[in-house]
Amino acid sequence: MLININPVLSPELLFHLRSMGHGEKLVLADANFPANSMNDKVVRLDGVNIKDAASAILSVFPLDSFVVSQGASPALRMEVDDKPDELTETHKEFINAVKEISGENWKVGSISRQNFYSEAKKAYCIVTTTDARPFGCFILTKGVILPDGKVWS
Repeated sequence: MLININPVLSPELLFHLRSMGHGEKLVLADANFPANSMNDKVVRLDGVNIKDAASAILSVFPLDSFVVSQGASPALRMEVDDKPDELTETHKEFINAVKEISGENWKVGSISRQNFYSEAKKAYCIVTTTDARPFGCFILTKGVILPDGKVWS
């Protein structure tokens, strides 16, 4: 165990989070997502739901402010098919985790399911949970940490 490190963050996941560079993407996926056919780097968080996984990851993962200046969001949710504005319970939990952990000013954008699949294939890695609620898939873009430990905004 480590001090101030959420126990959900396994050694393998911490390795990947630390290895990522700014601008690289991490996919946080539900139990039904076809992670292994999308990406060679898959980290399993068995017994963990999206809310707890997101909270743990965001406790050490800076969001990318650069993409915001480009009109994008560093946190994206997979849209419900044919209902892009619908927010599922999982979406709401993820949005709350982003705001509680990373800060109120971060906005969570959305991406269609098919575009999500394309992005997942290019992502640095995929983190799978055992959360079986549909459309519980998200993309996080890593930002920059300054020498003083603050996130570049």
